[in-house]
Amino acid sequence: MKTKQFYYPLPTRLIAQHPSEKRGEDRMMVLHRDTGMIEHRGVADIVEYLNEKDLLVVNDMKVFPARLLGTWSDSPGAVEVLMVSPLASGVEEGLEAKLDAPAAEEAVTWSILVGSGRPSREGQVAVFGPNKELEVRLVKKLEGGLWRADFICSRPLMQLLDEFGHTPVPPYVHREGTAEEEQADRARYQTIYAREVGSVAAPTAGLHFTPEIFAALEAKGVKRAAVTLHVGPGTFRPVKCDEIEDHQMDFEVFTVPPETAEAIAACKARRGRVVCVGSTTVRTLETVAAAHDGKVVAGHGASNIFIYPPYTFKVCDAMLTNFHLPQSTLLMMVSALAGRERILCAYAFAVQKEYRFFSYGDCMLIV
Repeated sequence: MKTKQFYYPLPTRLIAQHPSEKRGEDRMMVLHRDTGMIEHRGVADIVEYLNEKDLLVVNDMKVFPARLLGTWSDSPGAVEVLMVSPLASGVEEGLEAKLDAPAAEEAVTWSILVGSGRPSREGQVAVFGPNKELEVRLVKKLEGGLWRADFICSRPLMQLLDEFGHTPVPPYVHREGTAEEEQADRARYQTIYAREVGSVAAPTAGLHFTPEIFAALEAKGVKRAAVTLHVGPGTFRPVKCDEIEDHQMDFEVFTVPPETAEAIAACKARRGRVVCVGSTTVRTLETVAAAHDGKVVAGHGASNIFIYPPYTFKVCDAMLTNFHLPQSTLLMMVSALAGRERILCAYAFAVQKEYRFFSYGDCMLIV
């Protein structure tokens, strides 16, 4: 298929720059994929569309302050670093072990993206923090514009990130860099059930849930389970190929706990629906199912699955998702679930009704 077949016009004024005033008060479009019927509701109304046989599956990964603003050690030139993933021993030890590396000038190795007004080279050192407590040394150029870098710090890295790191909101969310904005983003660019530290982007469909919505779902008998997929910057990478089949997705690490695999099997056995919250949950479950004859099994892995029409879903029966960028892989995924024509028609209605788009925007329930 052609990438241009997934284009739609979107006024920039509809791109949400801030979350709604109160979590859980966003609008929710409901798209019935069997008939194409569209309803305009609120996100709290999701309780009406789920029943006691259904299973809600969320991604419990946690965003950390992965964006750093500093200067080069040998000049006053500004430099920006986005931490992507831990390398070497961090993979075996676990991400939190890396972030909480002990003091004593230890080097912690990460893959990073670097933004600067001058070309980057091996051996360059950038410094961060009001007291320049964190040094980042570029070690080696990697594929995809990434760098292998050593983080040299005298205190645990997470302590330093908490003090002067920035929440890595998407590039279409514009910030002035104020403390008030950072405080708000740390609170709202995070789900209420976030648990596993390590992502540079939030599973934004989950941002809408509140304790009250979960309590109402539980009272109705709707079960809930979680997977973990650490979202990287590739989630924002545009499709530049004319043919969508030529696009390559980045790998992202995931975990499916045993209790989640068991809950999905039980849901399918009772003929309930697996309702995925967000594209990251869908990618995780469909990756595992593709490797195990349609079944979800517990374990760890990495996914670079690219879901686009036509695709036969093996696990996902319904999906809560935000409104996505034109010609994006996320738009292609929801088109595979509900049909390209129906999705583009629904998006046209969303623009007409002035829904708020993208990460901090409103949502769509596909049932």
